[in-house]
Amino acid sequence: MTDFSVRQARLSDHDAVTSFTTETWPDQETGDYIPDIFEQWVESDGPEQRTFVLEADDEVAGILQGVMLSEYEAWAQGMRVAPAARGHGASKPMNDRLFDWAAERGGTLCRNMVFSWNMAGLGTSRAVGFDAGTEFRWALPTPDANAAADTGHRITESPDAAWTYWTRSDAHDALSGLALDVDEAWALAALTRERLADDAERVLAVQGDGTEALTLRLRTYDREEDSETVTWAEYGVGAWADVPAARALFAAIRRDAASVGADRTRVLLPETPRHVTDAVHIGVEVSEHPDFVMEADLSARN
Repeated sequence: MTDFSVRQARLSDHDAVTSFTTETWPDQETGDYIPDIFEQWVESDGPEQRTFVLEADDEVAGILQGVMLSEYEAWAQGMRVAPAARGHGASKPMNDRLFDWAAERGGTLCRNMVFSWNMAGLGTSRAVGFDAGTEFRWALPTPDANAAADTGHRITESPDAAWTYWTRSDAHDALSGLALDVDEAWALAALTRERLADDAERVLAVQGDGTEALTLRLRTYDREEDSETVTWAEYGVGAWADVPAARALFAAIRRDAASVGADRTRVLLPETPRHVTDAVHIGVEVSEHPDFVMEADLSARN
């Protein structure tokens, strides 16, 4: 199976794509999101977003979407290949098409995210041109309107104070300056001063002798889980100087999430021993596995 071609996805591809994405990870509790979002992807494709499918022997055998997050940052997501096409180099033509598409729009860098337990996905990402980037994990503090830290810190909503701390924090270094993107729920992009000020629903900076922690609430949204509507509050990054600052930050996050009626939260953390163990030490739940961010240099394609 070597006769591959790549084209833009059509709504009529829905059934074919669903047939090989329904059981993407049969051993995982969470199913694949592609069948649920495919039609939305295709209908919203435009200058800054493109959904591609791979055809093999005239059958749809792969899917991949590219999104421009900024004038130079592209994001690749949802890469899936049908079982019959795996092991035949099917992923590379899809990625090459996406890389060329992004470069034509001025992209000089493309990133993707792969679950750390997805060995096949990690190997494929390296094989098609991605290199190792950074890694992160989710903190999952429970909303609580009465959360208190008793650390003597104060909370400000100043983007300038938050930016000052972010640029000198070890979280910034560990994440290569990345945080959650405001529009793509699983994408990471460079957190600039403008994005910090303009994209956040709310900025929280923790101050003691100086600014010692920050986060930004990017969005709140509802999601159906086990036949119930669950409201989530999502925070682009969490960074702090020490354990007292972490206590103050997560107490502020708990109160903030409660103020918008959230049932659950997730906060992006750098995957470092200090950040993960600090969060666990102060009683914050964290996700079981980290996620890896890979990146590909597209500058030679421009």
